Amino acid sequence: MKNMIWPVVIEKDEEGYFAFCPSLQGCCTQADSYEEILENIKDAISLHIEDRLLSGEDLPKIGQISLTSVEVSA
Repeated sequence: MKNMIWPVVIEKDEEGYFAFCPSLQGCCTQADSYEEILENIKDAISLHIEDRLLSGEDLPKIGQISLTSVEVSA
């Protein structure tokens, strides 16, 4: 398998870290530290890709990713 670079979003809150890969629907994980979340999301992406390939599915093409923030009244 060739190496690929996947976009990942990592969020931190009072309970720890949460990460997801927007290009792979449902691929997410959580952890207590930044180092741990990086390892966990790498593992989650690898398992997600392996499952897709074993199921005969194609991997999605990575398109343009934009990260921004918006202000919303709460």
